[in-house]
Amino acid sequence: MAAEMKKNIILIGFMGCGKTSVGACLSQKLNVPLTDTDKEIEYRNGLTVSEIFDRYGEEAFRQMETDLLQGLLQENKGGILSAGGGLPLREENRRLLKQLGTAVYIKVSVKTVCRRLKKDTTRPLLQGESPDRRVEELLNKRAPVYEAAADWVIDGNDKSPEEIAEEIAEEIRRRKMKLLVINGPNINFLGIREKSVYGTEDYDYLLQKIAKKGEETGCEIEVFQSNHEGALIDRIQDSYFDGTQAIIINPGAYTHYSYAIRDALASVTVPKAEVHISDIMNREDFRKISVTAPACDKQIYGHGLEGYIEAINYCLEAAGDK
Repeated sequence: MAAEMKKNIILIGFMGCGKTSVGACLSQKLNVPLTDTDKEIEYRNGLTVSEIFDRYGEEAFRQMETDLLQGLLQENKGGILSAGGGLPLREENRRLLKQLGTAVYIKVSVKTVCRRLKKDTTRPLLQGESPDRRVEELLNKRAPVYEAAADWVIDGNDKSPEEIAEEIAEEIRRRKMKLLVINGPNINFLGIREKSVYGTEDYDYLLQKIAKKGEETGCEIEVFQSNHEGALIDRIQDSYFDGTQAIIINPGAYTHYSYAIRDALASVTVPKAEVHISDIMNREDFRKISVTAPACDKQIYGHGLEGYIEAINYCLEAAGDK
């Protein structure tokens, strides 16, 4: 089961990647406050970043960044944090970032940075001769650090701040999603029952496969299995109250006659996908009838255990559109 998103969304990346502009857009979209570390340090010291570099040196500025992060951690407030380009270079800062929230690395190319900063004279590390070469040197050095500090990476080339912010907001919504997988009777006997029809992989393998998908997508996926009709109905009804945003269900043999399960599914207005490991439309006549299908938005039959992953993908997209 994937962990929930942390309180702060932290934007990291090289100068010129658009952290400040993206942070402002994201702050409006999510209706949460924005803290820009460079601006906050300037405000607290009454000096610009360039003036701090000139008067106290880079190391003193890096310590100010560390002090700021420690203070934010003690305040324990949520929001958007736009981190200065060199902030993650300190190991201590990377540790503090992990505690503060989820770090998003806005990745840009040397060409993009040079184009955006061509007329910018406020960057102390780019003053002097050959600024393009300096950008390439610094970016090549820092990129692995950004990668290591990030929870996920987003391409910031050829995109407006609004486009990047929307992409991040969508990912945040997706990572907060709560999905429910319900398995009916005899699904727990995978690897034992009718191997020629259902395969040789056991139920634990299916659980691991679903858990891995949850980790990859960042969403929370609960799996519930029962051989009892009433228990399945109770779990479907509970999903109405517990924040479940989509349901994947394999009702097993109840598919063909349980109008009670069908009615429970119809009562929960979230995206729903019905999955069957075998192709029920090419089996015995009684299996070709699904009374639960009309209460679901999607049917995936005969794709083996991979059908569960297809159903999760469908539900993530469908729930994200709501």
